[in-house]
Amino acid sequence: MFEIIKSGGWLMLPIVFSSVIALAITVERYWTLRVAKVRPKEQLPQVWLWIKNQELDANKIKELKQSSLFGFVLAAGLTTSRHGREAMKDAIQEAGDHVAHEMEKFLNTLGTIAAISPLLGLLGTVLGMVDVFSDIMLQGTGNTAVLAGGISKALITTAAGLSVAIPAVIFHRALARKIDELLVLMEQDSAKLVEAIYNDGSSNKK
Repeated sequence: MFEIIKSGGWLMLPIVFSSVIALAITVERYWTLRVAKVRPKEQLPQVWLWIKNQELDANKIKELKQSSLFGFVLAAGLTTSRHGREAMKDAIQEAGDHVAHEMEKFLNTLGTIAAISPLLGLLGTVLGMVDVFSDIMLQGTGNTAVLAGGISKALITTAAGLSVAIPAVIFHRALARKIDELLVLMEQDSAKLVEAIYNDGSSNKK
C-alpha cells in the first residue's frame, strides 16, 4: 500500500489526508446522530407526565435542555408556553433551526472532500501524463516499459481520488437523509406537545 501511495506522487498526500478526514467525520456523525441520543423515545412521554402531575419546574426544564437535542427543542417551547401557542411554536422553530445546524456540523466538509478528491486525482493524472510526454521527447517511443510504467503511475491518483470521493458522496447523502428524518420526527413530536398542552388547557403549568 505504501508503495502505491509513493508511486502516485505528492498529490497522493492530500488525497490520503482527505480520506482520513472523511472517515473521521462519517464515524463521528453516525455516533453523534444516534436516535437514542438525539431523540430518546421516552423523553416526550416523560415531559407530558411532568406536566400532568404539575412537576415541571425550572430545574426539570434545565435538565431537559441538557439531555439531548430534542430535549433542547422541548425546553425552548416549554419555557415560552405561558406566552401562548404561537410564542411556543416560534420558540420551538428557532430551537429547531439551532439543532439542525448542530446536526449538520462537518457535513459541508464531507461534501467538499467528495467534490475535490476526484479533481485532485485528475490533476495528478494530468501531471503524470506531462511527465510521460517529457520522457517520450527525451527517449522516444521505443521504450514501452517506461511509457507503460509512467501511464500506470499517472492513473494511480485518479483511482485514489475516486476511491475517496465515491464513499464520501454515499455517506454525505446518507447522513443528510438521516438528519432530515430526525428533524421531521422532532417536528412532529413537538407539534404533538403543543397541541396536547393547549387542548388540555394546561398551558400555564410549569
